[in-house]
Amino acid sequence: MRALWRQTRSFSPAARLLMANQFTINLGFYMLMPYLAAHLADDLGLAAWTVGLVLGVRNLSQQGMFLIGGTLADRFGYRGPIVAGCLLRTVGFALLGRVDSLPALLAASAATGFAGALFNPAVRAYLAAEAGDRRVDAFAAFNVYYQAGMLLGPLVGLALLAADFTAVCTAAAAVFAALTVLQWRALPARGGGAGPEREGVLAQWRTVVANRPFLLFSAAMIGAYVLTFQVYLALPLAAGAALGADGAKATTGLFLLSAAVAVAGQLRLTGWAEGAWSPAQALVRGLAAMGAAFVPLALLPRGGAAAQLTAMAVAVAVLAAAGAVVYPFEMDTVVTLAGGRLVATHYGLYNTVSGLGITLGNLAVGALWDFAARHRAPYLPWLALAATGLLCAAAVHRLARTGRLAHPPREAAPAPA
Repeated sequence: MRALWRQTRSFSPAARLLMANQFTINLGFYMLMPYLAAHLADDLGLAAWTVGLVLGVRNLSQQGMFLIGGTLADRFGYRGPIVAGCLLRTVGFALLGRVDSLPALLAASAATGFAGALFNPAVRAYLAAEAGDRRVDAFAAFNVYYQAGMLLGPLVGLALLAADFTAVCTAAAAVFAALTVLQWRALPARGGGAGPEREGVLAQWRTVVANRPFLLFSAAMIGAYVLTFQVYLALPLAAGAALGADGAKATTGLFLLSAAVAVAGQLRLTGWAEGAWSPAQALVRGLAAMGAAFVPLALLPRGGAAAQLTAMAVAVAVLAAAGAVVYPFEMDTVVTLAGGRLVATHYGLYNTVSGLGITLGNLAVGALWDFAARHRAPYLPWLALAATGLLCAAAVHRLARTGRLAHPPREAAPAPA
């Protein structure tokens, strides 16, 4: 904690506020979202397809609108979308605990998703501009706060469920209301209002889409997001298959382990990687390690419950540690490839591409899981995931070797504060 505090204090007040905000954003989000499906199904008695629709609308309104959020941030400045996103999520979370009709639930779910699309690209672009040439260190500290919010949020939500789901929603809405006021009053304006950001929206998008190295890097990194998401898909399926009714408890433990490893190891891993490797090497080796995390599960497809649980824990720990190596260099590379221009729009498109990739990747993993179950080949999904990590590493290595991850010929300076 002392190292985190020292590193946090080494940045500007605005950067420190963004880091603290991200912790609070994730705290509020994860105290509610893990329990929303159960509330919809059990408390409101909605059919399974309706529960899926409500959750799907939230995901689609966020992933599909990231580009819009990034574009708005580049045109009008980063502060406005951050404040507006927190305000919109305040309204959405408050509604989720108080409405029971499908149209109202869909509206609340869409509001919470679009809120994330507003503030996520803006926060990352603001932090990158504020950190200057210390972007890797800034994103490493930022990820500690991000993961800490994910770690504590479900625990706080579980405690509040002792009252009811409305109490959870009210508390989450209060968190975002406080964030709205804090950022409106304390976060300085930055970004937007000059240069290419003031071109038409279509011109902004053409600029980003014409950035071929950025698009290639975005495509190469899709697999990393698919691998990370398996904490929510393949690993819970494996826990259920191995432990039956205790699978849910094991899944919760694995989720907490993932966040705890990232919180405890992020700064040490980033400092070590910065000293030992180039940014491209850190990305390549981190991606390869993310794929290798699934090898223990492929080697123990039919072991006892204890052996499989141990393999799952090892996989989650390695996946989290490798992801902690990759994340700050990944965020820094997006800024590098953007050349300092339309950074939030680049982040927005990057998030949209990764979100679509997660959706398609999960469909593929689910189909492969069913195929493996029918053919009694439980190792197949894990081998496919391991291969995904290696393919991503190979793709990024090729981009680096051909010079496509270097700075563009001209890099515009970020907008002044």
